[in-house]
Amino acid sequence: MKTLKFRHEKKHYINISDYYSIKNRLKYIASTDKFAGNDGTYKIRSLYFDTPGNKALVEKLESFNNREKFRIRLYNNDPSYIKLEKKSKTNGLCLKRSAPLTREQCEQLISGDIAWLVDSKHELLVELYAKMKHQLLKPKTVVDYKREAYIYEPGNIRITIDSDIRSGLFSKDLLNPTLPTIGIIYGGYIVLEVKFDEFLPQIIQDIIQTNQRRSTAISKYAACRMYG
Repeated sequence: MKTLKFRHEKKHYINISDYYSIKNRLKYIASTDKFAGNDGTYKIRSLYFDTPGNKALVEKLESFNNREKFRIRLYNNDPSYIKLEKKSKTNGLCLKRSAPLTREQCEQLISGDIAWLVDSKHELLVELYAKMKHQLLKPKTVVDYKREAYIYEPGNIRITIDSDIRSGLFSKDLLNPTLPTIGIIYGGYIVLEVKFDEFLPQIIQDIIQTNQRRSTAISKYAACRMYG
């Protein structure tokens, strides 16, 4: 069984000038994500869950030390590979767990048909069942964006650049490739994320240096909830 490990995660807003500068530096030392297309990017679509009282949103906005959120995610609108993810944050460190879902299971979850979860052999699905029953967790908002990802093996570094972040407003129609969405990042800003284990090598710190832009608490889910 793969050992789960908490990781550091730093996020920055960058502009288009920063983007090209960082991209040009990264290409010499980091490899690109194997799932990327010919243009080096792929599309991510997530359907986030929240409670009637918006527990996940409030925990993020209030910067709770311990918080979690559930989402269903697929790539390039391809329903042949769908997964449920739970992302937790404790003392500034992140942990992500996931479980595979079939298209049918995904559609059942979205429609509120959850009885089958309790008999699942995957503990994450059983946990989701408990929280959908007792916290009234439900699908809330679709979030779309385009991702460009780079990997640097020493330190297990993953650098992602997310752009064209869009909200599906009130729709939960995750599997509809023509779902209408609206852009939510003002000024054309892009989100740079850096995930790593124990240390961030100096060479990566130098490469992602972006004109004194500081790490900030960015949440694509929270940004999209401004609209729905």
